[in-house]
Amino acid sequence: MLSSLRFHLTPKSSNAKTGPVAVTTSSRATCSPTCPFFQNGCYADGGPLRFHWDKVSRGERGKPWRDHLADLAALPAGSQLRLNQAGDLPATDGKISRLYARALAAAARHLKAWTYSHHKLTPSNLQILRFLNRQGLTVNCSTESESAADAAVAAGLPAVLTVDSAETRAQWSTAASNRVIVCPAQQRDGVTCSDCMLCHKRGRRVVVAFLAHGTGKRKAQAALAAVGGAQ
Repeated sequence: MLSSLRFHLTPKSSNAKTGPVAVTTSSRATCSPTCPFFQNGCYADGGPLRFHWDKVSRGERGKPWRDHLADLAALPAGSQLRLNQAGDLPATDGKISRLYARALAAAARHLKAWTYSHHKLTPSNLQILRFLNRQGLTVNCSTESESAADAAVAAGLPAVLTVDSAETRAQWSTAASNRVIVCPAQQRDGVTCSDCMLCHKRGRRVVVAFLAHGTGKRKAQAALAAVGGAQ
């Protein structure tokens, strides 16, 4: 599986939302088909990012995983790194690659790195995700309901939550008393990931919420409704 994948590093993103941070893109094959937005409203499936993602997935851009991780290791210490602006952690049959995870942790240990994962929280995946977070590489569990976000936090992992684009609250609490904060970049003009870094480091019981967005927003909204929204 790993040998067939490609990964691309952009040392300085031109994306207005992320700001000038380093970002990576991983082959489409890394995505979990159990993700409700899989080919169904994913924000990365629109605009220039989609074309870039397709080229990486076809092997026209990017590098094999070991060469890619060598590029990450060569980034200056303290660099901000947003992993997988499109794609996820490599997995086979839903099981995150332990080999890749350990090598990634070693390559990014000197960086302020974060990412998100839609892989299911199976015992094996939980072990790997906890390991990565202990190493300082923040892997946020992507969820679509407050109950799922609460479960991820209860399992000792940071969580993010996709909510309806019509959500007007900036903050609220879940049934388990976890604090939900809507992404500051979606609340205020001029705020970027490089300014905020909330997804990289925050309190253990803080969930970051993202309003459904992108060209596939309508599909994403429908997908949210199908899984019960953010409640």
